[in-house]
Amino acid sequence: MENVTKDGLSLCPKFAKTFEILGRKWNGMIIEVLLNNGVSRFKDLAAAVQNCSDRVLVERLKELEEEGIVERRTYEDSALINYALTERGTAMRSMMDAIHEWADQTYAQAI
Repeated sequence: MENVTKDGLSLCPKFAKTFEILGRKWNGMIIEVLLNNGVSRFKDLAAAVQNCSDRVLVERLKELEEEGIVERRTYEDSALINYALTERGTAMRSMMDAIHEWADQTYAQAI
């Protein structure tokens, strides 16, 4: 399944899939928060990913879980639920660092 642009250029399906995941609103922010803060409770994620409704945050966490990027951790005899990055999720650190570097260079003035 190759993605072909209107100019006839083909995009790598893996590349397209990656940007499909990262391009979804809030996914990059969720990944960034988990990279920086580590294992987090839902309420802490909701506070860190400002302006994202609880409903959408739940949807995005489920999507990231299905992609193997986020792990939902539950504990016996406890209502506690935590979210953490999987190995696949933590492997995104260098990519996220590169995005930070690009943003710092591109948007030299504070936004």
